[in-house]
Amino acid sequence: MIKAIVFDVDDTLYDLSGPFKEAFHELYPLEELDLEGAFLASRRYSDSVYAKSLSGEMSMEDMYVYRFQNAFHDYGKNMDAQEALHFQEIYEKHQHMIHMTEAMQEFLKELSDKMVLGIITNGPSGHQWDKIRALEATRWIPKDHVFISGEHGVAKPERRIFELVQEKLKLQPQEFCYVGDSYENDMEGAKGAGWNAIWYNHRNHRPTGSAEPDYMVRSEKELLELLSQVASGE
Repeated sequence: MIKAIVFDVDDTLYDLSGPFKEAFHELYPLEELDLEGAFLASRRYSDSVYAKSLSGEMSMEDMYVYRFQNAFHDYGKNMDAQEALHFQEIYEKHQHMIHMTEAMQEFLKELSDKMVLGIITNGPSGHQWDKIRALEATRWIPKDHVFISGEHGVAKPERRIFELVQEKLKLQPQEFCYVGDSYENDMEGAKGAGWNAIWYNHRNHRPTGSAEPDYMVRSEKELLELLSQVASGE
């Protein structure tokens, strides 16, 4: 029986592409670009070197430069390092103005009365906490149920960060359900730890490995309907 539902943050509890697009329009109001494509490319480049940034092999600043220079170059726009770092600065500013949908807020309110809730998110501690505060997620998810890779020196998809949650909440792997948008980080990580997993595949990605999510949904409406069934034990 599932007793705990644990969420990813970026592009799961809110639409991460919004701040990216808003940052671009603020900096380049007269330019046109395939921003959805550039956003997805930036996510891929970021994921490809995130372990290096976590271990210290690559600085966070170098990671930001790498992901934005390559992502925008793929779509015909060149950026120098200073410009890429400025884009990151404006991107972060807009991330501090994020919010959940009303439907997600109402659902978490109801769910918090029935289930243990938590968060596992990759990123630097301060940056991720800024987002969690902007989302007001701790209205429903206790602060000590929030696990940020930058605070623990281990990141999804590594099994250890899921084990830390198990140890804290004193539950067995099969009693967890993890919800996330990233196949590599979220689905491979959760299934590798023996958890149930819901792939919130609202950007229509293809699987890149052998992990098999228990469920896949493509919209927030589908996600909330499925989580209602999970919470009721159906």
